[in-house]
Amino acid sequence: MKPELNIRTEEIEKGSSLGRDAWLRLKKNSLAMVSLWFFIAVTLICYLGPLLPGVPDPNVTHPDLQSMAPFSEGTSMEGQEVYYLLGSDHLGRDIFSRILYGGRVSLAVGFLATAVSLTIGVIYGAVAGFLGGRTDSFMMRIVDILYALPFMIVVIILTTYFGNNLWLLFVCIGAVEWLTMARIVRGQVNSLKNQEFVEAARSLGLSNWRIISRHLIPNTIGPVIVYTTLTVPAVMRLEAILSFLGLGVQPPDASWGSLIKEGADRMASDPGLLIYPAIVFGLTLFSLNFLGDGLRDALDPKSSKD
Repeated sequence: MKPELNIRTEEIEKGSSLGRDAWLRLKKNSLAMVSLWFFIAVTLICYLGPLLPGVPDPNVTHPDLQSMAPFSEGTSMEGQEVYYLLGSDHLGRDIFSRILYGGRVSLAVGFLATAVSLTIGVIYGAVAGFLGGRTDSFMMRIVDILYALPFMIVVIILTTYFGNNLWLLFVCIGAVEWLTMARIVRGQVNSLKNQEFVEAARSLGLSNWRIISRHLIPNTIGPVIVYTTLTVPAVMRLEAILSFLGLGVQPPDASWGSLIKEGADRMASDPGLLIYPAIVFGLTLFSLNFLGDGLRDALDPKSSKD
């Protein structure tokens, strides 16, 4: 007679999802985690900081309080008490509040333009990879031709022709940043489209678009997330360059790029105008790049499960 098997529920090993495994691997990467929390902190400070009392309007000028030193206070001609955490610029505007408001614009451009490039690149690459054959070759040749065009000049032409509209800037930058995403997704879909789960979906009579949207695109999420974290800083750098050239955000509004441009023009007389936004901008880009490297390692399917 066989002995009874006493199986305790608590002794049964619980399963683990791929997302949880990736998160556990990411948590072991201290540099990536520090970068993640730093980027979250910068985003929250830029978007919520201006709502706090005591943060002045970034466009209010005080001509009698020009080029004040950091941690200084004064009384304007209107009798208003003003405290400058990082000093004031040549027009008496608060540098700290302008960095916060400029961060809103730069981060918004990074997020929204990346969303545009993500949408175009994922759909385009998935369709090309799934259809294959001549359609794939034709679609990829279009990508090759667009790769040969100088992105910066294309964006400059678009912004010059249609005007310096902020929403147009999102679309223009996103419309030229989708090419690499399309190639990444196309390669992933090529390796997945002959798998058993795709054949099963075909046997059930699902349409091509349903197979692409419900089965193939979700299975490319790992590389897409990694490249997205690398696209955001690339887009922010492009916006900064355009603003530096005077083709991005127009005064009196500001972005980190336009603030760096203003600081560069007055670097000799007031270096703080350049140093403060450049430090914040540089640290934000570094954090996104380090986070992207950490996500790449965490989402690597070849990583061994601990």
